[in-house]
Amino acid sequence: MENVKAFLKRKNIVLSARRYGIDALGAMAQGLFCSLLIGTILNTVGSQFHIGFLTAELITINKVGYTIGGMASFMSGAAMAVAIGYALQAPPMVLFSLATVGYACNALGKAGGPLAVLLVAILATECGKAVSKETKVDILVTPIVTTLVGIGAAWVIAPPIAGIAGAFGGLIMRATELQPFLMGILVSVLVGVALTLPISSAAICSVLGLTGLAGGAAVAGCCAQMVGFAVMSFRENGWGGLVSQGLGTSMLQMPNIVRNPKIWIAPTVTSAVTGPLATCLFRLEMNGAAINSGMGTCGLCGQLGVWTGWIAPSEQALANGAAAIAPGAMDWAGLILISFVLPAVICPLINELCRRAGWVKSGDLTLAG
Repeated sequence: MENVKAFLKRKNIVLSARRYGIDALGAMAQGLFCSLLIGTILNTVGSQFHIGFLTAELITINKVGYTIGGMASFMSGAAMAVAIGYALQAPPMVLFSLATVGYACNALGKAGGPLAVLLVAILATECGKAVSKETKVDILVTPIVTTLVGIGAAWVIAPPIAGIAGAFGGLIMRATELQPFLMGILVSVLVGVALTLPISSAAICSVLGLTGLAGGAAVAGCCAQMVGFAVMSFRENGWGGLVSQGLGTSMLQMPNIVRNPKIWIAPTVTSAVTGPLATCLFRLEMNGAAINSGMGTCGLCGQLGVWTGWIAPSEQALANGAAAIAPGAMDWAGLILISFVLPAVICPLINELCRRAGWVKSGDLTLAG
């Protein structure tokens, strides 16, 4: 046992919840933001404002054309895996090999891709670190071991995770069949939680074709998480944290949620409030591209999607009976209140109650540097 401990220490393999649940998870969120979310933002901005170089298809792979944003999203698995390897202090040969592992794992994991990448990349990284520089042919052994372990694990682990993510999506779809009040609560809470978890809420909404009132509830839940976390953590993270969470992703808070799950109470309760307001009071519908239902305020993609749905509904929305409308004051008021104002007001108030109850303490919401 002592020999094993000495070997792990020499290889910088630290089997701890902090290393995997905080360091690796936080890095993965940054990798996801720099690829999938940035890609979606670029695509949305390009299409909405008719920016030629952002809408031009620069490369074709298997007869599918990709824009700049499309290529960024296409490489999200690789970006996440490399980010995880970096957080685990992987040596160069291991780190570079993780690009292939992450890409394959994300593809096999589908909507559950990010979670699959997290598990597989950790395993591949630690196995790669274990053999790194142990042989005279390290340039062959290390990348081969990292790649084979990673691809093999992805082949076994990723499809079941995809099935779990699909079942989660099915739960959301069944929720849309309920009356608007309950549906508003369930969809808002579930999609909002998915946005913050290391699974892709955008992918789930896209696979389900989540439009209409259900899409509006999903937007409400995502905004409650993103704007809620951004505003209620302002004292810890300042303007940088406000922008990175409010226009980026609330997934950045996952390491803090692992440390103290109670910081999740305020955004989740907020989504349970704004969801039914969106469906019952404002009749807020997302009839743009379904992927925008799971984007919230990330690059304002959720809001741009709602606006697009008003003036030119997507094919999925049209198939579900949507029609173009001239938005009135109530429509704009609903979009602004649900997306920004109510989360910015309600979430900090609930969090303040949690602070007074001793559930949330100063520093619990501080983002990693």
